[in-house]
Amino acid sequence: MTAVAKNPAEKMRLRAALIERIGGYMTAHSIGVAAELGIADLMKDEVRGSDELAAESGTHEPSLRRLLRTLAAVGLTTEPEPGRFALTDVGAQLRSDSPDSLRAFSRMFCHPILFRAWQGLGHAVTTGERAFDHVYGKDFYSYVADQGDANRLFNEAMSEESRIAAAQLAAGYDFSGAKKVVDLGGGDGTLLAAILPTQPHLQGIVFDSPSGVAEAPDVLAKAGVADRCEARSGDFFRDIPSDGDLYIIKSVFQDWGDEDSLALLRSCRSQMPESATLLIVGSVLPETASTDQPIMFFTDLNMLVNTGGRERTESEFRAMLDGTGFTVRSVQLGAAGPLSIIEAVPAVAR
Repeated sequence: MTAVAKNPAEKMRLRAALIERIGGYMTAHSIGVAAELGIADLMKDEVRGSDELAAESGTHEPSLRRLLRTLAAVGLTTEPEPGRFALTDVGAQLRSDSPDSLRAFSRMFCHPILFRAWQGLGHAVTTGERAFDHVYGKDFYSYVADQGDANRLFNEAMSEESRIAAAQLAAGYDFSGAKKVVDLGGGDGTLLAAILPTQPHLQGIVFDSPSGVAEAPDVLAKAGVADRCEARSGDFFRDIPSDGDLYIIKSVFQDWGDEDSLALLRSCRSQMPESATLLIVGSVLPETASTDQPIMFFTDLNMLVNTGGRERTESEFRAMLDGTGFTVRSVQLGAAGPLSIIEAVPAVAR
């Protein structure tokens, strides 16, 4: 049991630490509004006055100034002189034209749809049921698919989130032994759009639901790989492409509970060639919690709220793979940016 701090300064430090965390939703709302208004696009690489930014964004200058000062307090902007602001390297990720842009990601995860769902966290923790379904009366993917703008924003957000990990996977994994890679749950094709230009010998298939894969042809064409990669739609619990030799499942298992995750692995095992390799790319939780990577634990809670899924530890992944006819060949923690790579093969193959 932690002893109560006697020193008044230490008590105030602890008090401030808790209050700052309690106010985390205020930080999220502030970032979400700035992203929605496109403030970072207006600031670019310059020091801009809040009066100029207000005029260009159609906002109330005194209130915008207060927002920009709050963003400075959390490290997204600086205020080198009163009323004038610049982006930090962190804040620059809110720019639409940044190669590392997280503007859509910020807009999506600060969207009223998700904020409202998170108000059901207590219900999820109490019952184990998805908060999203409790709040909206249907599951997350069905609901978002019916929301045109939100669905497009979600796909763009997932593309942004994938970009860095995709580049690191493309650079760090040896694809020389593969001929055709299948990205299961590949969304708009961001992952293969990063991999295929670096691997001219590879063919590819992006496989997802009809709404998930809808924008893939444009993404693949823009990357110059449309002639080597096709987009197919379907239900990966029932039927996956059987003509690949390397199958990638990136950031998908976190969306599903154990029963569905095992069903997906069984689908893969029954339909992928015996000689094929499966790559699971995603977060791998440490066996015991720490303060080192809090994002993974927040993501785990986000899955509880919105999809009923979860993040998993290495031992949990190994147990799932072993129980569905796979043998784990390697686990490379942090090999794809913030994500890890688990390489598995059909157990009878080797």
